[in-house]
Amino acid sequence: MSVTKKPDLSDPVLRAKLAKGMGHNYYGEPAWPNDLLYIFPVVIFGTVASCVGLGVLSPTQLGEPANPFATPIEILPEWYFFSTFNLLRTIPNKLLGVLSMAAVPVGLLTVPFIEGINKFQNPFRRPVASAVFLFGTAAAVWLGIGAAMPIDKALTLGIF
Repeated sequence: MSVTKKPDLSDPVLRAKLAKGMGHNYYGEPAWPNDLLYIFPVVIFGTVASCVGLGVLSPTQLGEPANPFATPIEILPEWYFFSTFNLLRTIPNKLLGVLSMAAVPVGLLTVPFIEGINKFQNPFRRPVASAVFLFGTAAAVWLGIGAAMPIDKALTLGIF
């Protein structure tokens, strides 16, 4: 049984904060129109501006030019496949490696059904979704860094 603490709306300090528009995410205010109508366009515009700015300022050549007559020492996939590539090359049984790669989208597809019961949008009030996101991000970054290392240091990153 969980206890949900509801705010005391007769508190003058809280009423003053709410009048200024502060703290609405902590009190379960719906996402429409506050977040979706006002905050999302700002975030989308900032993301597009960052991508355009980085696209204009970055050099076009990312690495050494391709040589069709020389095979590289180690062929790596694109950066967004690094974590699953690292799983596939470090797990000795290749069937388990392929199943671990298939478990990533299956796990992501189950999160909305597990967390669909919760009506709050606040990450502090959605512990399952927040924990899955934090663990998944940490694991993807850890495995992604390990994919560019030799196979003996791929899982430990040479730390342990």
